[in-house]
Amino acid sequence: MRFGRIAAFCAASVVTATLVAPVVAQTPYDGNWQVTIVTKTGSCEPSASSMLTVADGKISAPGANVSGTIGSGGLVKVSINGAYANGQLSGNAGSGKWNGASAGIPCSGRWEASRQ
Repeated sequence: MRFGRIAAFCAASVVTATLVAPVVAQTPYDGNWQVTIVTKTGSCEPSASSMLTVADGKISAPGANVSGTIGSGGLVKVSINGAYANGQLSGNAGSGKWNGASAGIPCSGRWEASRQ
């Protein structure tokens, strides 16, 4: 009988801990990513690099106007300071294309990212 009460207490403790533990949603690509862009056409900066953060599939960066997502399959869709990018992440790396404008003149290129 004592074993039954101990088992019931342990089971109740596990269920209670599960119910009160905070839920933290994560996606496979959450973390910090170093992103480098290279301009192929237009008059934008020839290249630039930035650190972006992915949390729960949402992309952010301090001091930048960023909105975008990374799907569970690694599909990237993001807007950064008026430029638009899309591409694919796989494991700890990714790449894609971007387009934007500098002084109203269109420009575009490629980007590469690596998880830090």
